Amino acid sequence: MREMKTTEAVGQVLCHDVTQIIRGVTKDAAFRKGHVIRKEDIPVLLSMGKDSVYIWEKDERMLHENEAAQILYSMCANENMCPSEVKEGKIEITAECDGLFKVEKERLDIVNGAGEMMIASRHGNFPVKAGDKLAGMRIIPLVIEKKKLEDVKASCGSKPLFELLPFLHKKAGIVTTGNEVYHGRIQDTFTPVIKEKLAEYDVEIIGHEISDDSHERITGCIKKLLSAGAEMILCTGGMSVDPDDRTPLAIKNTGAKVVTYGAPVLPGAMFLLAYYEDIPVIGLPGCVMYARRTIFDLVLPRLLAGERLRAKDFSKLGEGGLCLSCPVCTFPNCGFGKGV
Repeated sequence: MREMKTTEAVGQVLCHDVTQIIRGVTKDAAFRKGHVIRKEDIPVLLSMGKDSVYIWEKDERMLHENEAAQILYSMCANENMCPSEVKEGKIEITAECDGLFKVEKERLDIVNGAGEMMIASRHGNFPVKAGDKLAGMRIIPLVIEKKKLEDVKASCGSKPLFELLPFLHKKAGIVTTGNEVYHGRIQDTFTPVIKEKLAEYDVEIIGHEISDDSHERITGCIKKLLSAGAEMILCTGGMSVDPDDRTPLAIKNTGAKVVTYGAPVLPGAMFLLAYYEDIPVIGLPGCVMYARRTIFDLVLPRLLAGERLRAKDFSKLGEGGLCLSCPVCTFPNCGFGKGV
């Protein structure tokens, strides 16, 4: 690549896109890479502030921005996502299905810490819809050393930086607990909230049991739903540390292995996740009933994408784990659940 005065560039081949920006009208390439400059192009280029242009001269040691973008994309490419055409040296990735977007953060940091190249993505561990933009990538200069890009690719390994896990069809069972509901003293306002959240996904509710505060009865309700084929159990209420809150004990007594009882998230500190073999059994604190967004909104998509969560997945939620309860909720387009 070499620089040449625009007025002397007739017949030369552009090695980069030349973008024209007219506020409120257009922002697009007026001339594409590979364009052979004509005499009538000179006044247009000059009007765009291009007193000089860069002419392509092949150098085996260097990569053009379009070629480099293709290599960056190859480091990200995975199932259920598709690339755009290279435009002005940039490629964008779009979701081909609804699912959970996953980001290999440490390896992404390797790319963005190398200099002269960048990959920007949306936050991982959040749901996306088909057609949503997932990421964009390009190099910063017009050309980059081939070896530098190859070294970064080797450092990142062969596993793609991104993954899009499709949501699975799940059969769910709900256990509503509490003497006040069981004996008909108050209306159950918790279960409708759970059903509304499950309705956002491909979840089939195959059973709903109501129990008093007897931990033996709650355990029996959970086992009944497991025997009916439930692939996820959600228990509402009885999750605090009060002596008569027995849901955690009832879940343990099914034989389920507790991953966490408590999480660094507000609302949702008293959340419980256990696994009965491979089936998640969830204890939902009362805040899920009245707060617009809680830990349940952070965990549910991951479970429905087939992830098996571990204790460290919850310990990482502290930074960004405070919902600000904004007057106008914009979740997931906010900081809730998005630690740096």
